Amino acid sequence: MMPKTLNPKLVSLDQALTLRNKAREKKQSVVFTNGCFDLLHIGHIRYLTAAAVEGDILFVAINSDRSVRVLKGETRPLFPVSDRAELVAAFECVDNVIIFDDLTADFLLDKLRPEIHAKGTDYTVETVPERKTVQSYGGRIAIVGDSKDRSSANFFERIQKRVGV
Repeated sequence: MMPKTLNPKLVSLDQALTLRNKAREKKQSVVFTNGCFDLLHIGHIRYLTAAAVEGDILFVAINSDRSVRVLKGETRPLFPVSDRAELVAAFECVDNVIIFDDLTADFLLDKLRPEIHAKGTDYTVETVPERKTVQSYGGRIAIVGDSKDRSSANFFERIQKRVGV
């Protein structure tokens, strides 16, 4: 499922585990966040930047095309996972990008066990889907980014209204 790219930030689960272990050896804290990142906008930049501030290394997990369709509907994603992963990896604040096919990030969180799981302001600590997994290994949830008045769904709606769809 790894996209074909030369970007070293795009990693497999095995590579992510190795990087996580190296971070532990260096006493670095790992921040993990996840999402679809279908149509990048300023809200994503603020969210990822705020997540990165929470620790030393930022892992971003990106939903596969299949999981985006299940979560967002058959018209999504707009861009294939290889493009979305490469775009997110281009951000300076992002250290590693991993693609996942599940509907939640529980499996990756259980494997990587990051100190911090960052989620956007459309969540509260109590509503984060992976809350029990993070709590089970002693991790912390951080709600980061600006208000959720910007979202890809909102941008899609605005575009449709402007073109009369």
